[in-house]
Order: sequence, then C-alpha cells, then structure tokens
Amino acid sequence: MMNQNAASYKKAAILSASPERLILMLYDGALDAMKEAKRGFEIEDLKLRNEAISNNLIKAQNIFGELQRSLRLDKGGEFADRMFGLYGFYSMKLNEANFKKAEEPVDTVIRLFTEIRHAWEEMLSKQKDKAEPAPALSGIGVGEGLSLKA
Repeated sequence: MMNQNAASYKKAAILSASPERLILMLYDGALDAMKEAKRGFEIEDLKLRNEAISNNLIKAQNIFGELQRSLRLDKGGEFADRMFGLYGFYSMKLNEANFKKAEEPVDTVIRLFTEIRHAWEEMLSKQKDKAEPAPALSGIGVGEGLSLKA
C-alpha cells in the first residue's frame, strides 16, 4: 500500500509539473542514478557489483538521452546546441565508466552536472519570483509521452 501511495504521489507530481520542473526532475533522476552506481562500486560480490553499476549508469544515460530529445534545436539556438553537446558528453563519460568499471568518469559527470542542476534550479526560482518565463527556456521543451522510467 505504501509503494502504491508513493507511486500515485510521484505520478501526480509529474502530471502537474511544468515542463521546466520536469527537466529538474530528470536532472535529479540522473544524479540519483549516478549516485546509486557509485554505491555499486562498494559491493563485493562481482556479479551484483557489475549489475548495480551498469543498470544505474544505463538509467542515467537514458535520462540524458531524454534530455537531448527534449531540446528544441530548431528554436533553442546556441543554448540548445550546447546543452545537447553536454548531455552527449555526460553520456559518453558514463559509457566509459560502465565499460571500464571506473569511478572517475562518474565522479566527473556528477561534479559537472550538479553545477548545471543547481543553475537550473536557481533559474526556476528566479522565474517563479518574477512570474515570467526566462528567455533561456525557448530551447527547452518536453515531448509527448515523457517517461521518467529509464
């Protein structure tokens, strides 16, 4: 019953969120998955270790792919192009970490992506204070059928 209530709450939060807030949720999901992958490096059983690392890194990569698909490259100009490249870079580093089972690339992505996440949250806070859309959002959109499940 508890899991069903949590799932219902999460679904309601997603359905009622603005596109900008959905992006923040995706950012948080990617960071959570990367942190779970980092915890996987501590597992002694090799099979369980590799599964925890791989599954969580793939989940984060799927989120970065969704973030790339959410960009409106035709309207977003330089901002959208740069974000597309950054998401691709993050995904490439996580692929490297998964292939080599190395923590360093994950640490790099967490460090860099946390800065982007905080900047996005700050922008949302300022947008809320002003109650007007921020210009940078013209390159961001969330497509139909968005799923936070990776």
